[in-house]
Amino acid sequence: MEKARTVGIGMDYSSTSKAALRWAAENLIGEGDRIILIQVQPPNADHTRKQLFEGTGSPLVPLAEFREINFSKQYGLTYDPEVLDILDTVSRTKGAEVVAKVYWGDPREKLIDAVEDLKLDSLVMGSRGLGAIKRVLLGSVSNYVVTNAPCPVTVVKGSKP
Repeated sequence: MEKARTVGIGMDYSSTSKAALRWAAENLIGEGDRIILIQVQPPNADHTRKQLFEGTGSPLVPLAEFREINFSKQYGLTYDPEVLDILDTVSRTKGAEVVAKVYWGDPREKLIDAVEDLKLDSLVMGSRGLGAIKRVLLGSVSNYVVTNAPCPVTVVKGSKP
């Protein structure tokens, strides 16, 4: 029997991050694995929990608590039934443990921090599909993470319109 893995999923509630979650649920997550949904809020976000956890990120929040609307409000997150449905399904069908963690700051740096702090075996994230010019000007989160993460990173591209 394989050792249970800890898989991080970068989630910003975009269509590509949801595609990354679906891909991981269908292709990567195995029996007994742990999924950590990693969400990074902007550094200027002003929510009640930020003052407590800005330096370290939130504690790991179990799926049952993450499912509550009040959780989303306290952390300034999007309440998304589609994401919750995917997480419920993978938890129920594969016996995966699902938790969430919220960070504040630059997504590039915080995703790398998450890989190290949470000792992730793998990270899955979506690609926004920036064009070459925007990628140079804004920087690509996925490029940065792929280059700097000490674990395997899977980048799931969105479908073309």
